[in-house]
Amino acid sequence: MYFIDIHTHKKSSAENVFSIENKYPTSVDFSLPFSMGMHPWFINKNKIEEELLIVEKQLQHKSCLALGECGLDKVTEADFELQEEVFRKQVRLSEKYNKPVIIHCVKAFQEIIEIKKEIKPRQKWILHGFNKNIQVAKSLLKNGILVSFGAAIIKNEKLQKVVLEIPLDALFLETDDSEVEIQEIYQKVANIKSIEVKELQKIIKENFTNLSSSSITEIKRCFY
Repeated sequence: MYFIDIHTHKKSSAENVFSIENKYPTSVDFSLPFSMGMHPWFINKNKIEEELLIVEKQLQHKSCLALGECGLDKVTEADFELQEEVFRKQVRLSEKYNKPVIIHCVKAFQEIIEIKKEIKPRQKWILHGFNKNIQVAKSLLKNGILVSFGAAIIKNEKLQKVVLEIPLDALFLETDDSEVEIQEIYQKVANIKSIEVKELQKIIKENFTNLSSSSITEIKRCFY
C-alpha cells in the first residue's frame, strides 16, 4: 500500500509515496503526476490570458490530475476582485477538463463557498493546508468542499481535535512545502483516529480514486 500526498512542492524519494507536485504556468517539468494552476500570490494582470492558456494546455496532459493550487487570499497584495475573476475562470477550466480543484484560501472561506454555490461545479474541490477550527471545517464540508491536512497536524493540538471530528471520507493528507515526510503525517492522523496506518492508506486511496478516472489511471501507471 502507498501513501498519497495530494499536494506537494517536491517529489518523495520513497517508492511507496504517490506525490502530486504543484506546478505553475512558469514550470517546465511535467513528467510526473502534477496539478497545475495560477496561485493568487502570483497573479500578473498583464499575463492572465497567457497563463490561462498554459494552464488549459497542461490540464490536457495525461499526468495532470488536478487544477491548482488556485484560490483566494485576502493577505496577499493582488487585487481581490481580480483574484475572484481568475479563480472563476480556472474553475470553468476544471469543469471543461474534468479535473478536481486544489484550493488555496486565506481569510476568504465564505467567498469560496459563495462561488461554489454560484457555479455549482460537478468536479470535487479540496481545500489544501487546512488549519482552522471545526466550525470552518463543518461549513466547508456542508458545502461539499473536502479538506486536506499537512504538517501542522503534528504539533497543533487544536487542529488535531478538528481532525478527530472530520469524517475520514472527506479528508486528504499533504506535505505542501514542509520538510515533514508524508508517512509521519499519516501516522499522526492514524493515531488521532485510533486506526492502523494501513487502514488510513486504504481510505485515502478510495477518496483519491473517487476524484476522477484519471486518478485511477495514473496510480496504476506509477505502481503497477
